[in-house]
Amino acid sequence: MNLEVNMKSFKNYLVEAKNTHMEHVEDMMFNEGKIGAEKAIKFLKDLHTMLSSKAKTPVQATVKWDGAPAIIAGIDPEDGKFFVGAKGVFAQTPKTIKSLSDLDKFGYSGGLRTKLEVAFNSLQDVITSGVYQGDIMFTKGDVKTQNIDGESYFTFHPNTIVYAVPVNSSLGKKISTANIGIVWHTTYTGSSLATMKASFGKAIASGMPDNSKVWTADAMYTDTSGSATFTAAESKELMSLISKAENSLTRVNSNILEVIAGTEQIRNLVKAYNNSYVRAGTPFPAVRQHVAGLYKHIKAWYAKEAGKRSSAAGKDNVKAKEKVVIQQVFSNVNNLIPVFELFNDLTVAKSMVVNKMNQAGSMKTFVKTAKGFKTTNPEGYVAIGNTDAVKIVDRWEFSFNNFSPTIIKGWQK
Repeated sequence: MNLEVNMKSFKNYLVEAKNTHMEHVEDMMFNEGKIGAEKAIKFLKDLHTMLSSKAKTPVQATVKWDGAPAIIAGIDPEDGKFFVGAKGVFAQTPKTIKSLSDLDKFGYSGGLRTKLEVAFNSLQDVITSGVYQGDIMFTKGDVKTQNIDGESYFTFHPNTIVYAVPVNSSLGKKISTANIGIVWHTTYTGSSLATMKASFGKAIASGMPDNSKVWTADAMYTDTSGSATFTAAESKELMSLISKAENSLTRVNSNILEVIAGTEQIRNLVKAYNNSYVRAGTPFPAVRQHVAGLYKHIKAWYAKEAGKRSSAAGKDNVKAKEKVVIQQVFSNVNNLIPVFELFNDLTVAKSMVVNKMNQAGSMKTFVKTAKGFKTTNPEGYVAIGNTDAVKIVDRWEFSFNNFSPTIIKGWQK
């Protein structure tokens, strides 16, 4: 069931201090300037290679599962004791649950406490070495039997996406007996929790012993359908889109990219403006209209900030900052045109990659509305290179669903 692409052929793993927030591939240009744009193009080229052949590539992919909460579990290398925990495991004072009394010690309550208790009781016979991070997909009681489009499924709904497995399938039978279900995506190594490094893209669940009370899966991507490979025509089309992005990059004044990437306030404003289209479910407009809209967005943001200030001096200070930002970004509007042309090129090429990768899965996914279930694709994917990991996500599907008030989340009654 886990989505995986013969990952045994890959040897390079991203290593970070901890598993931190990842950005969308098309946003790399706003985060890292010209270097980020070049990295984004390389990621797309490498994903094209991965989906075109069985040859080794310098990129690998994992599936983003829409689980919650995150869990870290394993053996503390300093005392050899089994533990589970949430992200507080890596705090200065680690919140590691090594006995059920630690749930009280750290003040856990409600649903999180219940899930950590189930994890503590269930995983001790499954994890005998190492430290791993994953997402809890369900605990006993979360799995329901539901009829969708005339077929009976076991479903679980941890967050935005509803996962559905046919009742009579072997996977369905496994899930029906499990006390907990977890998808693992990160391996930690080191002599202490405080100094551990994170590695992505390694098989975890496949190395754990079978246990009827625990369902685990790896997040690694595999073409279980046998159809997620580019045809010759599709391959040519994607490479044409990537070439278009490369041409756009040659027209970009790298200075404006460095201004955006190098100034946190500007970077956040640009990305928030782009996200406003995603939240509304509206495609990005024509480039010149997009640039004009960014100008209005920045002006409106500073006007709102100035309105929060009670003194004239405070308002003047905000206006002074606004003037600097407008000068930095819009001193030459023509410099912004190729920036957003490149952004659009990357977005279109990424969408083609996502659409092809979505053909690989075997588990059905839905979102829940007041009118019933609506078919959707998986949350998305993570592309992993030697030094970077980025999100490959259809923002107009998953991100829109995530923001939409009409979509019923798993934690909503």
